[in-house]
Formats: sequence, structure tokens, C-alpha cells
Amino acid sequence: MITHPAVRGADSELVSASLTEPEAFAELFDRYSAMLYRYVAKRLGPDHAEDLVGETFLIAFSRRRSYDLIYTDARPWLFGILTKLVSRHHRKEAARYRALLRAPVDSAVESPADRVAAGVSAQAVRADLAGALAALPAKDRDVLLLIAWGDLTYEEVAQALGIPVGTVRSRLNRGRRKVRAALGDTNPVEEE
Repeated sequence: MITHPAVRGADSELVSASLTEPEAFAELFDRYSAMLYRYVAKRLGPDHAEDLVGETFLIAFSRRRSYDLIYTDARPWLFGILTKLVSRHHRKEAARYRALLRAPVDSAVESPADRVAAGVSAQAVRADLAGALAALPAKDRDVLLLIAWGDLTYEEVAQALGIPVGTVRSRLNRGRRKVRAALGDTNPVEEE
């Protein structure tokens, strides 16, 4: 059992504690593995998600001594590692988007009514969206998906990818513009 006082604290405290008590690092896994899994499952499918999340934490654990403790939140660091691993699987990701283009739209519907309407509209453009994502340059797609599916801020994406915030903004703007154009300059979840 871990008795270190930092175990329930900031991520940076957990990383620091893990240098003398390696089991403290397990708390980071408990905090973020599900989030990372959902993100990579959306990008590459569930077949690769578990392996890549596991590999992410193995790499993070082996590099924990080089973690910059001024960053209290380890999510950008973990997403950065995961994004590099995903980039190795970029062909699989592009193939997944091409498969989504050919796949039939699911007919499952859930309540409440607002979510149903938004879901139906979004499903109607799924193929176009998949094609637009597949057509994006990998760097633009990484930024767009870290923000959209990873729920990271611009600053966290910059930290994760090791790029300036201005570059994040320009890649996101370019990616959004291309996706919007592919969808006929409309947003299917906005009310008319």
C-alpha cells in the first residue's frame, strides 16, 4: 500500500514520488488510462488502443526522471507520448477513416431529444467527416483531435507536441477550415 502524501496530489507530485516509490506511478495510470484509451480508440480503433495506452505508460515510467515538475498536470505529457505512438500507426488511422467512409451509419438512437437530433445530424455527415480527417496532414489532424477528442487546451496541446501555442492555433484553424469546407461549410450540430 502506498503511504506517500503526494499520492492524492498533483500529477507532478506523483511523478516525483514514483522516483523513490515506483508504485506511486500507478495512480497516474488510474487517473488517465481510460481517457487515453478513449482517445486512441477513436483514432485507431479499439484493437490498438489497449496496447498503445500500455506502451504510453511504459515509456512515461521509463522517462519519469526527465519529467519537468513545473507542470502539475501530466495529461499533456502523456498525450504527447501517445500522439507519437499514434503517428507510427498513421497508415492504420487513415485506413480506419476510409473504412468509416464505407461503413453504414448506425441506427441506434438515444434520449434526450436534443442529443438525438444532434446525433442524427452528425451521423448523416460521418462519411464526409471521416474523409476530411483522412485528408488532413497528420500535424493538423493531431492538433484538431487532441483538442476535440482529448479535451486538451491550446497550451496543453503545445506542451504535448512540443510546439508553440501560435502553431497550435494556426494548425487548428487550418484543420477546422478544411473540415468545415469538406462538410459544405456547415456545422451539423448547430441549430438553424
